Amino acid sequence: MFGNLTDKLSNAFKRFKSKGKLTPADVKEGMREVKLALLEADVNFMVVKAFVKTVTDRAVGAEVLESLVPAQQIIKIVNEELCAIMGGEVSKLNIAPKPPTVIVMAGLQGAGKTTHAGKLAGLLKKQGKRPLLVACDVYRPAAIKQLEVVGEKLGIPVFTMGDKTSPVKIAKEGLKHAEKHGHDVVFIDTAGRLQIDEDMMDELCEIKKAVDPTEILLVVDSMTGQVAVDVAKTFNEKLDITGVILTKMDGDTRGGAALSVRYITGKPIKYVGMGEKLDEIEPFYPDRMASRILGMGDVLSLIEKAEQAYDEKKAAELEQKMREATFTLDDYLDQFAQIKKMGSLESLLGMIPGMKPGAMKDAQIDERAIARTEAIIKSMTPAERRNPDILNGSRKKRVAAGSGTTVEQVNRLLKQFDQTKKMMKQLASGKMGKRGMPFPMG
Repeated sequence: MFGNLTDKLSNAFKRFKSKGKLTPADVKEGMREVKLALLEADVNFMVVKAFVKTVTDRAVGAEVLESLVPAQQIIKIVNEELCAIMGGEVSKLNIAPKPPTVIVMAGLQGAGKTTHAGKLAGLLKKQGKRPLLVACDVYRPAAIKQLEVVGEKLGIPVFTMGDKTSPVKIAKEGLKHAEKHGHDVVFIDTAGRLQIDEDMMDELCEIKKAVDPTEILLVVDSMTGQVAVDVAKTFNEKLDITGVILTKMDGDTRGGAALSVRYITGKPIKYVGMGEKLDEIEPFYPDRMASRILGMGDVLSLIEKAEQAYDEKKAAELEQKMREATFTLDDYLDQFAQIKKMGSLESLLGMIPGMKPGAMKDAQIDERAIARTEAIIKSMTPAERRNPDILNGSRKKRVAAGSGTTVEQVNRLLKQFDQTKKMMKQLASGKMGKRGMPFPMG
């Protein structure tokens, strides 16, 4: 995410860092490179123009020009203004004072409405809500079936009336069904088109009038950059949307949509889709996104992911095992499972301060390494997992054959496990923090 933009902004900031004192001319020249970087990232021209003017006006002030570290001051200003352009603060989902909360999902075909209706419903279900998905896309082949499959995976009921009933009637009946069966959040999955047309907009306006939604969330594909901004502008003019969900953010190395939508529409980005899995959706934090763009990492999101993956009972058991020096390969396997819950290693590395997006692209992070480790451990007998010291040459050959690996890979795993046990022994001899879940090495 934002790899190209981050690299180009870093190059622009080098111009500032190479000088002890800055003149207005230095600022102007450096901001010209920032401007080009933003335009190449497909950021809307009006947004770039306003952004560059604001940053330049602040940067030529006495606070920066007379500073002992002017480059740092400018980066601070850029960070603050990036954050401001994207909305300043996180915008939470509006919840109706009297349930159910009705959320209409709108957008073009292929943007990810159906999937993200499910993702958001799943997120709210984890927060204790009782969501209902309503299938109002009667035009796209298999759209209803897709929503049913998503609902089944998440354990969320789906209200359907087939593809012969009008979407407006389905929306009305879906709302009645929700009220009757105690659902406190209703997601209306509407039809999209390959491009904006009057029929689609008229239908959406009728659905809006029929169900009086709490939220109208526009789902847009961030990979389309400037097109996503134009789509958001048109939908907002016709429907008066309440917020935006940006999808495919994990694949957008430019960032144009994220930096433009809020400024152009005046409506907040509320959520971002970060992958294909049904749990890969996050609230949109402008300050965290600005930090990622500037290569400053996103420690708060990293901590939150760790806390979501964190199992308090398992951690207590692990602490006891560490103190008693009874940590086994089964426990080692559990730790890998905790890490997998946090997402891809590539995405986690991008949240570490100083780790620029794409900086590890040549490191060839092998996500299959964890699967390989699991296969090796699962190919061992319970006795071998408890006491790896009994693994002689013939046993290792059997484990390698059973896991589809080599004896060398089995030996490497055992060495890493041994190193981890030593590290844990050192941790146990000190004072272990409440959330001191150690991560396996390698």
